[in-house]
Amino acid sequence: MSEAATADGVEERKSRASKWFWELRDQICAAFERLEDQLETGPHADMPPGRFERKITKRASDDGSDAGGGEMSVMRGRVFEKVGVNVSTVYGMLGERAQAAMAARKDIPGIKDDPRFWASGISLVAHMRNPRVHAVHMNTRHFWTPSAGWFGGGSDINPTIAMDTPIVGEDVAYFHGVLEAACGKHSPDYYPRFKKWADEYFMIKHWKEPRGAGGIFYDDLDTRDWEADFAFTQDVGRAFLESYVPLVEKRMHEPWTDAEREHTLVRRGRYAEFNLVYDRGTHFGLATGHNPEAVLMSLPPEAKWP
Repeated sequence: MSEAATADGVEERKSRASKWFWELRDQICAAFERLEDQLETGPHADMPPGRFERKITKRASDDGSDAGGGEMSVMRGRVFEKVGVNVSTVYGMLGERAQAAMAARKDIPGIKDDPRFWASGISLVAHMRNPRVHAVHMNTRHFWTPSAGWFGGGSDINPTIAMDTPIVGEDVAYFHGVLEAACGKHSPDYYPRFKKWADEYFMIKHWKEPRGAGGIFYDDLDTRDWEADFAFTQDVGRAFLESYVPLVEKRMHEPWTDAEREHTLVRRGRYAEFNLVYDRGTHFGLATGHNPEAVLMSLPPEAKWP
């Protein structure tokens, strides 16, 4: 039996993955707090710089036993109107509702006979005060069952001003360029494949319109080379900071109009609709009994449905 197949090997890999997601959380929170310190002009510059407030979340199994949990990090500041960066490591048994949700997209052999699972990941959504600083989402995760294990995640940019505004095309091209370079380190196939997946996944089907300007999305990544899949997932996390922080720095001092703010609130309404109706993470989190405050962290602080 190979080392990778032993119980100790599985647990070591789980530990490494979980540790990375928490480390990435710390890197992102530190970078976002530095952005809060840098704001010098605009209607919110006289506010104190925002800081993340952290809250432990717990998950209990049906019989009340420990089933893991995580930590919410939420900041309401002068650059970030609301940003949440959640990390979690949960485990236990997949109930019928969760099994049904997963079976709709993936066949997991033997899951009904042995429904044990383990999952760890990071999830981030940022809604900005300045409409010219685009909303953004990122998540990466590792999922394990006795018969299968895989990685998933991605990041996508969500402009909240009109898509034909000149700065949008410039910023979206930069964001995608960083993601393409990160994917290219691992496979020339990854960026076009995962960009297409994002374009299809982040579609608000009932409006027949995209949630934003896309990015990359991947799921069920299991190339039979765990180290390679983990390395790619780490690079997706690193690329997020490289792709997004410079855009915030470039735009956060720009003035905006009331019309741009109004457009932002409407786009946030669309964002909320997608997350509540279509988002897999939302459905899985609620189906497995995770803290609803953490699961619904992605919802915007203010939105409109005209």
